[in-house]
Amino acid sequence: MIGGLITSQLFVEHLGSLLQGSGYTLHWASSKQDFLQWIGDNRHRIDCLLIESADDLSGVLNHLLERHIFLPAVILSTQGRAKPAGQIDTVGDNTAEAIDPGCDLATTYHGAIACLPSSHIDQLENYVHQAIDQFLKLPHQQLDHQLPAPTTEDTRHFLLSLQQERLTEKLRERLGYLGVYYKRNPQNFLKNATPAERAEILDKLHTDYRAIVLNYFSDQGNLNQIIDDFVNVAFFSDISISQIVEVHMGLMDDFAKQLKLERRNEEIILDYRLTLIDVLAHLCEMYRRSIPREG
Repeated sequence: MIGGLITSQLFVEHLGSLLQGSGYTLHWASSKQDFLQWIGDNRHRIDCLLIESADDLSGVLNHLLERHIFLPAVILSTQGRAKPAGQIDTVGDNTAEAIDPGCDLATTYHGAIACLPSSHIDQLENYVHQAIDQFLKLPHQQLDHQLPAPTTEDTRHFLLSLQQERLTEKLRERLGYLGVYYKRNPQNFLKNATPAERAEILDKLHTDYRAIVLNYFSDQGNLNQIIDDFVNVAFFSDISISQIVEVHMGLMDDFAKQLKLERRNEEIILDYRLTLIDVLAHLCEMYRRSIPREG
C-alpha cells in the first residue's frame, strides 16, 4: 500500500494509472491532517509514502520523526532537472539540491528518500522500488546528526530496524512465498536493549495493551490493527508469553481497584480473558510462521 499526500485529484488518477499492475494500491489525502491521521492508523500496512513537495513538507516529515514512524518515501518534485534514465535521485545524493530545493527538507527524516522529478513521473514504480530498497539498506548511523539525546537516538534506531524487518517480510509474502518466514534480529531483543530502550518498549506494550482492552468490546474499526501493532513489537522484541500475561494481570488489577472504588461488580474483568487469549493466539501465529518451511 502506498500513502499519498497529493492536492489534485486529477494528479491522483494519473498516478493511480501509472501504478496499475504494480501490486500497489494508492490511498491518498489532500490535507496534511488527514494524511498524518491515516498514517498513524495504518503505519504497519504502508509500503511507501508519496508526498508532493510543498511548503509544509518539513512539517509532515518532522511529525513522522517525532512519532518515531519511519517509512520509505518518494517526494514528487515539481522543480529542477532529472538525472539520466535508470538513475534515482535521493536526498543523500550530492546532486539532490539540483533536483528540487524542497527535497533538502527531507534530510530531517532519513537519507533514503527518493526525489522524483516531474519529467520522470512515468518512472514512478521504479522510484518506489528504489525508495524501498534504499530504506531497507539505510544505515542507522544516518540518524545520528539529527537526534540530540542518546536515549532517543537508540530508541529510534531500534524502531527503524523493526520497521525494516516488517517491510522485508511483507515484500517476501507479496512475492508469492508459500508461507511467511519471520526472521528476527537478536540485537532488537528486549534482553539486549539498553535500559532506556527497555523502558520505552515496555511502556509501549502497556499503552498498546490498555488500548486493546478498552476497545475490545466496542465497535472500534481498527482493533485488529492495534492488536497487530502490539504483537509485532512483542514478537520482534522477543517478549515472552509470561511477560504479556503479567501486563494483562497488572492492568486487570488496576481495573479491579477502580471498580471496587466505584462499588461496581468486578466480574466483568473475567470477560477480558478473551482479550488475552486473542492476543496470545496472534502472537503464537507469528511464532509459527517464524519456523522455516521444509523444502
